[in-house]
Amino acid sequence: MQGTKRDGTVLGDMVLGAVAGCVATVPMTWAMEAMHRRLPQRERYPLPPRQITMSVAEKAGVKEDLDEEERLGLTLLAHFGMGTAAGALYGLLARKQPLPGPLAGAGFGLAFWAGNSLGLLPALRILSPATKHPPRRNALMVTAHLSGEPSSERSPPEPRSPSRSPSLPRRPVR
Repeated sequence: MQGTKRDGTVLGDMVLGAVAGCVATVPMTWAMEAMHRRLPQRERYPLPPRQITMSVAEKAGVKEDLDEEERLGLTLLAHFGMGTAAGALYGLLARKQPLPGPLAGAGFGLAFWAGNSLGLLPALRILSPATKHPPRRNALMVTAHLSGEPSSERSPPEPRSPSRSPSLPRRPVR
């Protein structure tokens, strides 16, 4: 979160991180989808966000009740929720780390992927470990987790006053 305007509070840094994490999930999701289409056909099975979401939906007993549109919506909601939560955690951890922002963000993204894909999700029996997936798919996921990094280094735009906003008329509309 280098170059961001922090208010110095733990909550403020976590909120800023959460916003950055949500924003960073956009290019990450785009990159995952773009690279997924380039995989050999046999490796184009659902990406981890879909696998994770459907595994949890199955454990909750609701998977069969979901149509495709609901499955997609739930997958996106879960993926952006995870990105937002990861960003909040990064906002908290970034307060004390000595590395430059981009390096710290990239390290966090890779550690987050590895911790979930090799540890937490397999331990919870939600997703098979990354070691069981083809190398190209793991390369896709590593690259995707790095692709969101530049977005996570920018702070949200400063709010404009209504009188200076280019999208609002300068005088009342009658």
